[in-house]
Amino acid sequence: MTSIKSYDVIIVGAGSMGMSAGYYLARAGVRTLLIDAFDPPHREGSHHGEPRLIRHAYSGHPVYTDMAIRAHQLWNEVEDLTETHLLVQSGVLNITDPDLHSLSERIVEAAKHGVQAEKLDAAEMCRRWPGLDIPEHFEAMYEPAAGYLRSEACIHAYRALALSHGAELLTHTAVTGITARKGSVIIHTRNGKYHGSSAILTAGAWFSTLAPFVSLPVRAVRKVVGWFETSTPDFQTGRFPGFTLNTQEGGYYGFPNIGGAGLKIGRHDTGLEWKPGNPVLPFGSLQEDEGELRSVLEKYMPGAAGRLTKGAVCKYELSPDEDFIIDRHPQYPNILVAGGFSGHGFKFSSVVGEICSQLVMDKQPQHDIRPFALSRFEQQASPEPSFA
Repeated sequence: MTSIKSYDVIIVGAGSMGMSAGYYLARAGVRTLLIDAFDPPHREGSHHGEPRLIRHAYSGHPVYTDMAIRAHQLWNEVEDLTETHLLVQSGVLNITDPDLHSLSERIVEAAKHGVQAEKLDAAEMCRRWPGLDIPEHFEAMYEPAAGYLRSEACIHAYRALALSHGAELLTHTAVTGITARKGSVIIHTRNGKYHGSSAILTAGAWFSTLAPFVSLPVRAVRKVVGWFETSTPDFQTGRFPGFTLNTQEGGYYGFPNIGGAGLKIGRHDTGLEWKPGNPVLPFGSLQEDEGELRSVLEKYMPGAAGRLTKGAVCKYELSPDEDFIIDRHPQYPNILVAGGFSGHGFKFSSVVGEICSQLVMDKQPQHDIRPFALSRFEQQASPEPSFA
């Protein structure tokens, strides 16, 4: 009989959250195996098409602000350990139509947590960033210490750290099934079986492939982003911040023109549902792929509505309320599930990995993760917008 190789913890899905958890476990001396259907970083997950915003003052449950502050600290640690530049403090400008969404809660949370944040009117926004064309009644919150992460470089960094501490990584290895009992789990793959005392499931938009062993209320959605040529230097990195834009046209987010690539913009809401195994329509397959992005730029940032230089497609994994899911499996407490990061999770992947590693080692995280419990879906709340 062929023996099955055994580990303390097996991580299914080695994207941003999984790779981070793998490092923190391996660093603690835990025998760790990471399994991914592809070769991270890759184009099949939620981390494709960098960069990603990182900001600190959140509305909703205060745990998000706590976690964002910790995530920033951890990203700085990873930069130091790998001698890699991952986090650019460009500032983030959160622009909103106050008829749709108030910034008051975020301003209060910022003050409570010592996060530097300014409330700006439209005139002040346009004075500081002349490329903006903002209606008079709009308002904004500016976080000067926020910015953006080089997402694929972040995964490369966590991968290098995890492997340097003895974690093993299986790439191009799709999971075909999971069987478990108390204190034991078998991960079935096309390349064999692997045994673990515990497991962390971080399959992102691919969570439905793990059913029926675990069924999360997560919906995978195709999302597009585009990079547009700018006609003025007002949008260059170093002069223009990362941004979110909440308008009658929808919720958008974006980044300055980095290295001549063009201003990047994406839409947070809407999107086509996608099922694992089905083809993903490439950028440009739908008229609105470019059209919606361009029309918003023409209205609010006309100097950034030039030629489309590039388009990309990634995936959101939406929970019904757009809050995270971090909890133990309903039947198997030795198995942790982490998903539903809903398009605003990447910035948190450092701290989510830390939390997952602590939970699977039966340690108490420093953050209150009760808002992320699976049991909350028994009485589902309505989602409140939260941007990348």
